[in-house]
Amino acid sequence: MRILLSFATEPEVDVLRSAMRLEMGWNSFKEHQIFLLCTGVGMTATALSLGAHLALNQYDVAINAGIAGAFDKRDELGKVFLISSDCFSELGAEDRAEFIDISQLGFGNAYEAASAQSPLSAAVSHLDVVPAITVNTVHGNEASIARIISRCSPRSESMEGAAFFMACRTFNLPCIQLRSVSNYVEPRDREAWDIPLAIKNLNQELLNIFQYIS
Repeated sequence: MRILLSFATEPEVDVLRSAMRLEMGWNSFKEHQIFLLCTGVGMTATALSLGAHLALNQYDVAINAGIAGAFDKRDELGKVFLISSDCFSELGAEDRAEFIDISQLGFGNAYEAASAQSPLSAAVSHLDVVPAITVNTVHGNEASIARIISRCSPRSESMEGAAFFMACRTFNLPCIQLRSVSNYVEPRDREAWDIPLAIKNLNQELLNIFQYIS
């Protein structure tokens, strides 16, 4: 199996790389080939990096892994989500106090979805499946948080997820997206974040996936 693992920053997969002795780029694992691609932060960097790479390389499945914010405090820090759908939540137009997304404008689709099935579906079937949004500016204002919850009902927020889904759909590539909760979407308070725990749990799920296919 040929597997693409994409992520925004290298520290998000450092535990996996150390445990499996993986390098950036191509790696052999059992009878599988794994490519590690660091896209950079944000939807533009992700779309550009994946588009350029997938135009030249074919895979059986792609994984996007990273940390994220959670909207519901019943989701504990460190919890790992399997993202079912993702939304370019800022893509659209303002009409006075209302927001019109690009789907309503008739210029495209604001929502992207994970593959119905992938070769790795069974390995992640135990995870909570949730909808997410992808943003350029992470939410940190009570009023804007309330508006986005009302409009999109997200459980998670990242800066790359929808771009990953869009790239995989464009290239007809089965895919899964994993997001580990590092913080809550609330007025910014870095002291309340737990990035090390989120990275630890995210990497454990990635290790479980590779153990599943070994």
